[in-house]
Amino acid sequence: MGDPLALYVHWPFCISKCPYCDFNSHVRAEIDEAAWRDSLLADLAHEAALTAERPLGSIFFGGGTPSLMAPATVEAVLNAAEHHWGFAPGIEITLEANPSSVEAANFQALASAGVNRVSLGLQALDDDALRFLGRAHGVAESLAALDTAQAAFDRVSIDLIYARPDQTEAQWLAELYRALGFGTEHLSLYQLTIEPGTRFAALVAKGELPTLGPDEAAHLFEITRTVTAEAGIPAYEISNHARPGAESRHNLAYWRYRDYLGVGPGAHGRRGRAASLRRKKPENWLAAVARNGHGIESEEALDGATRAEEALLMGLRLDEGVDLAWIATETGLAIDAIVNEAAIDRLSTHGLLKREGDHLLVREAGMLLLDGILVEIVR
Repeated sequence: MGDPLALYVHWPFCISKCPYCDFNSHVRAEIDEAAWRDSLLADLAHEAALTAERPLGSIFFGGGTPSLMAPATVEAVLNAAEHHWGFAPGIEITLEANPSSVEAANFQALASAGVNRVSLGLQALDDDALRFLGRAHGVAESLAALDTAQAAFDRVSIDLIYARPDQTEAQWLAELYRALGFGTEHLSLYQLTIEPGTRFAALVAKGELPTLGPDEAAHLFEITRTVTAEAGIPAYEISNHARPGAESRHNLAYWRYRDYLGVGPGAHGRRGRAASLRRKKPENWLAAVARNGHGIESEEALDGATRAEEALLMGLRLDEGVDLAWIATETGLAIDAIVNEAAIDRLSTHGLLKREGDHLLVREAGMLLLDGILVEIVR
């Protein structure tokens, strides 16, 4: 048996589409939950036939808004997953949720179904900011949902979006300190980015939406890392912070470039040195499952150079960095064919990288410049 696998399950539906969101999420007037449950189980069975010799170490229900799934559907997926693969001891089972009273009413049932970790999309602790972000909940409702989540689940993570237009340092610090006071073990803190194809992108293009300047956003990033570290919830990835031992094991599988499986519309997977991609549009995915027994749109073998690049792009987001020798072994490439040694030496001299033997990480001063560093060092 190999290392435990990570399984991602995509539920593509939302009550409404947020103006900043470029995820594969859709609004539908009606959803045939029974048809969706059966199709997810079929897609799951297809993946299991290829990988069932390895247990699952984590499962992540993402979306969309998977807390809109009926708890019975979640339970059916988990039961099938355990039947197909078996669960590694202490498996982490995460579900993303919006903090509405309607969804919070299902939290206890979801916990009973087997979910032991929830990622709660608070997004802001200011009612005006929530309206700007297109969220359907207010602060009071979201905090009530947080209380319910903390009572129902073993582990709770919260999401916040900062570097919003005209947001000041004082405003963000007030939100951040308040969030740290909730006692959750994990915070995902994302800078607002304007993604192509979103409503915010259209407003920016028309000059109707200001954005925070890069210097101001960089300053907020730096103080975020300082404050969370002082609170005992340091950054372990560029946007994710956790108490030691409370890191998202599922997301670490992505960032450490381990094998993961994806089912549901638009889900990606990496297994057996190949990339899989499911059909993105919900109706097309359903039709593919009915026709083929799975929702796969494409499968592509990844050569060593591609795998090495992906491992670096993912792994250097982590404060722990990467093991270049492990990447070399996994890809069959020499280390000097994977990274630009001269660029690493130069950037290390400037305090942006740290290399000890075959271990490479981005220093604190380099995290702000990560994209540019990657361009320089990745072969």
